[in-house]
Amino acid sequence: MKQSDVTKLGGRATVRDIAAETGVSIATVSRVLNQQGNVAPQTRALVEQAVERLGVRAPSPRGGSPKPVGGAVFVRCPYVLTDYFGLIVSSIAETLDRHGRQLVLNAGQGAAGAQVLPRLPADNGLAGAILILPPESADDLVRLRSKRFPFVVVDPRTAVPRDIASVSAAHFAGARQVTSHLVGLGHTRIGVIGGPREWLASDARLSGHAAALADVGILPDPDLVRPVEPTTEHGRRAAGQLLDLPQRPTALVAFNDKAAVGALQAAAERGLSVPTDLSVAGFDDIDLSRATFPTLTTVRQPLQEMGRMAVSLLIRLLDRHELEALHIELATELVIRDSTAPPPR
Repeated sequence: MKQSDVTKLGGRATVRDIAAETGVSIATVSRVLNQQGNVAPQTRALVEQAVERLGVRAPSPRGGSPKPVGGAVFVRCPYVLTDYFGLIVSSIAETLDRHGRQLVLNAGQGAAGAQVLPRLPADNGLAGAILILPPESADDLVRLRSKRFPFVVVDPRTAVPRDIASVSAAHFAGARQVTSHLVGLGHTRIGVIGGPREWLASDARLSGHAAALADVGILPDPDLVRPVEPTTEHGRRAAGQLLDLPQRPTALVAFNDKAAVGALQAAAERGLSVPTDLSVAGFDDIDLSRATFPTLTTVRQPLQEMGRMAVSLLIRLLDRHELEALHIELATELVIRDSTAPPPR
């Protein structure tokens, strides 16, 4: 940051303030303030509006504005827009609107099997794309990248190549937090209702769970792990299998809050009281986690921030910035509620 940039803002705001306000990079703000080119008109207008909101007159461009680049952003979310995916998509839509970008939405389970990626680069109306938990393979993403079409992956299902931008939550750290919480309460036999084996998040969370057990010298037991689709019904079945073991676990950790609700149902079917007889924890912290009885201990994912960060990365790609960090993990937070307690004596 140059001293001239601070002076331009009259001492009342800094380049960093404007960058935080708009979600664009410090370098872009500096270029706008110094009336340089190579900035998309929508981004330039966003920065100038932020400067005006902070009480400073935006500088007038010299030599005319750069050529408009235009183009909408294609958002692919081939799932039902529930409270999980809906929060991410809504955040993306709101942030794109702030940048003056239109959104083209491809969503719903019917979109899962559609072969949409190959035709994106040929669509002159599209500037880039945001792909949420894409079912496409890494090879498909590499082919799209080879066409020089800008895109960002949110919560990648499988490992993405190093040169493809992605945003996700810190799955390993979140799983380690919740299992450490249970271990701290005295649980040593903890069942895991995991996600699908092929999902990147599933592997990261199992590793986090194992790391928390290793911290206290406990080896993970494969018999206590059930990988399933993260739904309430699959969670209920998996929890039932674990609770019917000759030596049942004293706590269950579920891949998401919906599977955790299934675990609560399985416990009730067996006459077990939560958390007196069994502790249950989820992941995500969606509204459902606060509507259960007892309320769910869970791990909060920054879903809306994931959407905002994805837009920020894409805008930088569209502005042809060099991204220093391509794979971004956003911190999770353990939320302790009523569904976890020390194990029964």
